[in-house]
Amino acid sequence: MSYIILLLVSFLSCNTVEPTKFSPEALNDTFTTLEGNQVTLKSILKKHKGKTIVIDIWASWCSDCIKGMPKVKALQKDYTDVVYLFFSLDRGEDRWKRGIKKYGVEGEHYYMQDQKKCDFGDFVNISWIPRYMVINKAGEIVVFNVIEADDDKLIKALRN
Repeated sequence: MSYIILLLVSFLSCNTVEPTKFSPEALNDTFTTLEGNQVTLKSILKKHKGKTIVIDIWASWCSDCIKGMPKVKALQKDYTDVVYLFFSLDRGEDRWKRGIKKYGVEGEHYYMQDQKKCDFGDFVNISWIPRYMVINKAGEIVVFNVIEADDDKLIKALRN
């Protein structure tokens, strides 16, 4: 019996704290801009220092991503002072650019040329898309993993 209790305590005390900062590897990972330039995550975040940022990891082939776009657009309407970054897992830059136009996705767009097989992908451990993250004005990750743009955790972070 004590063995079972020990196992339960060990299991329940596992560290499940979500990170509040990006790893150095993730910060140095590169993304492609709409103009075809390579930029690091660090430079993207630095560009928006002092602002609240929503990162939306998506793809134009993802039906859940497309179904969720009205919620993202509602967020953009309600929280106009927030920066919206869209990181695409599309299978090719042409598909990515067509998807942005087709679905009227407004914000800053970056293509993850290595898709999930990159340092950023490893850090955030993408298991489902869409995937939303929130970075607060102090540059801390305050929402690490939600899959709905109207998630209470995400909304609360944007109100702060």
